[in-house]
Amino acid sequence: MKDKSNIIANAKRTILAESEAIANLANFIDTAFEKAVTYIYKSKGRVIVTGIGKSANIATKIVATFNSTGTPAVFMHAADAIHGDLGTVLKDDVVICISKSGNTPEIKVLVPLIKNYGNKIIAITGNVDSFLGKSADFALNTFVEKEACPNNLAPTTSTTAQLVMGDALAVCLLELKGFTSKDFAKYHPGGALGKRLYLRVSDLIKNNQLPKVLENDSIAQVIIEISEKRLGVTAVLKDDKIVGIITDGDIRRMLSKTTEINNFKAKDIMGKDPKSIHKDAMAIEALDTLENNSITQILVKDDNNKYVGVVHLHDLIKEGIF
Repeated sequence: MKDKSNIIANAKRTILAESEAIANLANFIDTAFEKAVTYIYKSKGRVIVTGIGKSANIATKIVATFNSTGTPAVFMHAADAIHGDLGTVLKDDVVICISKSGNTPEIKVLVPLIKNYGNKIIAITGNVDSFLGKSADFALNTFVEKEACPNNLAPTTSTTAQLVMGDALAVCLLELKGFTSKDFAKYHPGGALGKRLYLRVSDLIKNNQLPKVLENDSIAQVIIEISEKRLGVTAVLKDDKIVGIITDGDIRRMLSKTTEINNFKAKDIMGKDPKSIHKDAMAIEALDTLENNSITQILVKDDNNKYVGVVHLHDLIKEGIF
């Protein structure tokens, strides 16, 4: 086993080598890239992404990125394509072929067949003068001087370049489509990310009680309401409208100054003009408001400005959003 002291140095060398190669890709973005993006955007079909070996692995990730950002895409393995899977390609589809050399036997067989179908081909290749590069309608250059592999054999830097070029295509397309976080939520409803994009304030408050007192209620009534509703807060209402908020912290601060609670009403210790949020707002907006104002609860209103609930920081933590 070689000296372990080289591990960190080798890791840094790999990362720096790949980052430099990726930065150089910007020099290859030209009118061919622009035309490729425009053609996909205007196409009525799907994007078929194909490759072989490590390029096939990259193709599957590019397909996943396209699908999650509003561009319908399908993976087709280049080897399987020439053994029956070519039926995947439909009339209006655009085909992206990925190959470092652009001269693999499977690609040389596959490309003419796709062209005979009349489908446009976008090449992502490290050799634009290759068979694939010259045969494609749009050739995207992902040339790298060498692999991060010390033997310059294992696809490392070259596959990273392919992946980044795919990301560039996907991002340009989502920008053209005006794809928003709400659109993304439709395709990614699961997990913590889905909740950040999908969960609304109304979903958070439905299981919470509704603590409320009137402005002339006694402090004893306020304490009981906060204790029973177990949210550490109560809204103060007048004519069914929010006029203030009282937290358990407000109660403690009052008691630190006096224990003569009979001399006070809710309106005497409430915080006026409390922060509030609409029930249809996204849960992530509630979190932002809590964090920006250094508070742990926020009152919720409906379309008629009526008090309908409380969001507590614990609700957001429980949902995995915090």
